[in-house]
Amino acid sequence: MRVVTPAETTPRVRELFEAEPGVAHLVVLPGAAVKPEGDLLLADVARECADSLLSALRRLGVPRDGSITVEPLDTVLSDAAVRAEEAAPGEGSDAVVWDELTGRIGEDSRFTASYQAFLTIACLLAAIGAITDSPVLVVGAMVLGPEFGPLAAIAVGLVLRRGAFVRRGALALVAGFPLAMAVTAGATLLFDATGLLSSGTLDHLDEVAFIYQVGPFSFIVAVLAGLAGILALTSAKSASLVGVFISVTTVPAAAFASVALVEGRLREAGLSALQLVVNLLGIVIAATLALLVARRTRRRRIRGVARPAG
Repeated sequence: MRVVTPAETTPRVRELFEAEPGVAHLVVLPGAAVKPEGDLLLADVARECADSLLSALRRLGVPRDGSITVEPLDTVLSDAAVRAEEAAPGEGSDAVVWDELTGRIGEDSRFTASYQAFLTIACLLAAIGAITDSPVLVVGAMVLGPEFGPLAAIAVGLVLRRGAFVRRGALALVAGFPLAMAVTAGATLLFDATGLLSSGTLDHLDEVAFIYQVGPFSFIVAVLAGLAGILALTSAKSASLVGVFISVTTVPAAAFASVALVEGRLREAGLSALQLVVNLLGIVIAATLALLVARRTRRRRIRGVARPAG
């Protein structure tokens, strides 16, 4: 953790670091900061202590008058660091660093050209996978889809009461999916015109029929995926997100709804659209509940951190 702070605030910031059991290798460099002017403090902080420490630094007004930078450390060879890690309460892999989460969600939830490109390509791949009855292509499209970022942003916004996050995530979903589905519908018309697709092609899709088969397990799987996704984001185990993407049928449902609608198969189109809505709602509900529990745990921990003097 790197902190730039005015000289008059440095003693209180230093007290915070020294009082935190999960801090090692504290370095104070008076007058090292030039823009803005102030002192520079460097410290290695156990992940399970980071969130409460950041909250205390915010109460001191450090972000207003200086800055706080947090960077993950992959390898630290130090007995002092080991002792700090052992002294810190809880497990680092279970700790939620809310500032890190909001920063990451903020980047992943924006409605950008790259987001739309990934979503559109994913829908096209899913459409081709459905047409060819290829579960491999459908799974590939699931992994490629970027929709979990906006869904997580909505959940974070609801829990932290940040309307900007909710609006940003909703915009990415409400604008992104219809655009991707429109392009997929256009591609379907092209496939029809070139003889690559006909309505009869959709008669035998045994391998990918799960796309439009909506049932109780559709919602249950979406809830489990939402829980797993948020846990992966908050515990810094992003590799687990791949499994989350494969679990939910958002992109394939959106893609197949477009294909079925163009081919005049209204029942399958309607069921696919319903599958999409069920999955989106299940993920948001589960992620919101998981974050509420984490938020309550955080508040309990912050109450145990002594407020800085003065």
